[in-house]
Amino acid sequence: MQRLEGKSAIVTGGGGGIGGATCRRFAQEGARVAVLDRDEAAAQRVADEIRSGGGQAIAVRCDITERASVDAAVAQVVQAFGGVDVLVNNAGWDVFLPFTKTVPAQWEQLIAINLTGALHMHHAVLPHMVERKAGRIVNIASDAARVGSSGEAVYAACKGGLVAFSKTIAREHSRHNITVNVVCPGPTDTALFADYKKGAGNPEKLEEAFRRSIPLGRIGQAGDLPGAIAFFASDDAAYCTGQVLSVSGGLTMNG
Repeated sequence: MQRLEGKSAIVTGGGGGIGGATCRRFAQEGARVAVLDRDEAAAQRVADEIRSGGGQAIAVRCDITERASVDAAVAQVVQAFGGVDVLVNNAGWDVFLPFTKTVPAQWEQLIAINLTGALHMHHAVLPHMVERKAGRIVNIASDAARVGSSGEAVYAACKGGLVAFSKTIAREHSRHNITVNVVCPGPTDTALFADYKKGAGNPEKLEEAFRRSIPLGRIGQAGDLPGAIAFFASDDAAYCTGQVLSVSGGLTMNG
């Protein structure tokens, strides 16, 4: 049984590692997928791959930091699919430096992408879900939001804010049958993690230290995340809202 059969889904950052894997999983689960990304070519590659496999997908260029771009993208998805059943806020960006080595311009960009961008998406999509009295929102935060992470102070602050925001929106919109849940990846082998390692004096040593600290003994892969995301997007999680789940190989164990 395909858990997302007949559902329409938006995935931001859909052209990247975790986003692309999520888009492909959603299509396998029967969803019509809108692959949103600032990099239109990356989004198109994912959408083309889904369609070549028999799924339904469209690529939509969207800069989540610009409200006009968000509104245009959501309108395009609604026109193509007739509505939005699932929103996955996955797009993210980071600067890997000690806080005192960062500058305000970097803070502003980090906040714009990792927090304000998600606010834009919620604000644009929620009215459509409220009108239909149904919806699933899955926000991708980070274990940095739960336990902190050296060199990621502002990123962690944004993701912590996203967790708190998610719980509040879950409360505000429970009466509309809209659920809001959060998935927190741990270290995951994506382009973002590659950038993180570049900031280290010895990237191989850093990666090995991460691997030793993870109980399951390996760095996460992009394909490790979509199962949890799809669960929260499906009716299997109809009675779950305001919850935060780490997918980190046991690196963090919060209960």
